[in-house]
Amino acid sequence: MGLLEGKRLLITGVLMDSSIAFHVARLAQEEGAQVVLTSFGRTMKITQTIAKRLPQTPPVLELDVTSQEDLDSLAERLGEHVDGLDGVLHSIGFAPPGAFDFLSGTWEDVATALHASAYSLKALSVATLPVLQQGSSVVGLTFDAKFAWPVYDWMGVAKAAFESTNRYLARDLGPRGVRCNLVAAGPIRTTAAKSIPGFEQFENTWSTRAPLGWDVRDPEPAARACVALLSDWFPATTGEIVHVDGGVHAMGQ
Repeated sequence: MGLLEGKRLLITGVLMDSSIAFHVARLAQEEGAQVVLTSFGRTMKITQTIAKRLPQTPPVLELDVTSQEDLDSLAERLGEHVDGLDGVLHSIGFAPPGAFDFLSGTWEDVATALHASAYSLKALSVATLPVLQQGSSVVGLTFDAKFAWPVYDWMGVAKAAFESTNRYLARDLGPRGVRCNLVAAGPIRTTAAKSIPGFEQFENTWSTRAPLGWDVRDPEPAARACVALLSDWFPATTGEIVHVDGGVHAMGQ
């Protein structure tokens, strides 16, 4: 029996087969889960094409997490494919180019980053709450927000808000039997990462600082952690951040 046998999962953020979310979806299916993906706008066709590379081609629902209309109809639209949910993966982040210049970033840039990259965790959790079953798991992907990283700027602030949002969700959804946890992955060479100016600064130094080493081309370690948290193997863990970064978070400068 697979680790996720019989589970029904909603997975956001599958854009390319290099994405962590894609590998979560692949591993989840291999472990017995039924998967539904989301995408929106111009990326819908890309996600639908990439979805065909999974062991089973899942349905892809339209979902812009900054659209209240999409969020309000999500539970009903999910009902066309699954009779409930046992887990949700939040793998969403966006910031305009101006947000990657801390001193010059405008409130409009910052507000967009916070809405899409932090508030959306709460919005997605609430939107799926009507169909989330007792014992369900919400898992999000973050990049350790304890530090002021080079080039990350307002997206780093958004990730700090994201991590705080997870703790408040753990508080409020725990009584409903829903666990909320994050995976803090080291830098992975994904489409999203390539959109960050100067991302190569992370690529060039991370493996030298990680006691276990680090491969920026390998999203599977982070994906495995997500799958584990989506399973029943962490029944009493919530509000947590699991680091999958080769150990960099524990090292001094």
